[in-house]
Amino acid sequence: MNSQWTSEILSLSWEHVQLVLITMAIAMAVALPGGVALARYGKARRLALGIAGVAQTIPSLAFFGFLVPLPWIGGIGPHTAVVALVAYALLPILRNTVLGILGVDAAVRESAVAMGMTERQVLWQVELPLAAPAIVTGLRIATVTTIGTATIAAAIGGGGLGVFIFRGISMVDTPTVLAGALPAALMALAADEVLEWVERKLSPG
Repeated sequence: MNSQWTSEILSLSWEHVQLVLITMAIAMAVALPGGVALARYGKARRLALGIAGVAQTIPSLAFFGFLVPLPWIGGIGPHTAVVALVAYALLPILRNTVLGILGVDAAVRESAVAMGMTERQVLWQVELPLAAPAIVTGLRIATVTTIGTATIAAAIGGGGLGVFIFRGISMVDTPTVLAGALPAALMALAADEVLEWVERKLSPG
């Protein structure tokens, strides 16, 4: 492997990391408060989770292609890739946030209220800390999935390690495919290990 190839792998790996970080930041900003709200409103919960689940049923390459011709959010480039990746990342974070909050023992919640805590205090000091392991599980699933799905971003000019994969497929060259696939796999494994460690630390006992 020559220095030019190594430099390109590092450059595309950084692009891949940026795609994932931007995607997860947006997904968390939407799904975490959204999950808290949905835990309070049962009627809207099924509808919202159903809509978020629709994105999971659409093949990723087809979804990327569907977004390209759309005005404002479409086009060729990383911004369209981020929109698609966010759509895929929303469901696990949203669902696990809802499940984590709903899983808090009602007696614990009632005890907090009896002690004079406001609804806001109950949320921040009781519900979210107890729901944290479940929320991190959702973040873990979303992050690992996003790292893998982001390889398809190259198909619409989104950059990242998928550039090597698509180039290798077009050239029928296995080493070039592996140059994109292996760093992406290692990235996913590293993210999974780190978030699993965080999840264990937040779990009671």
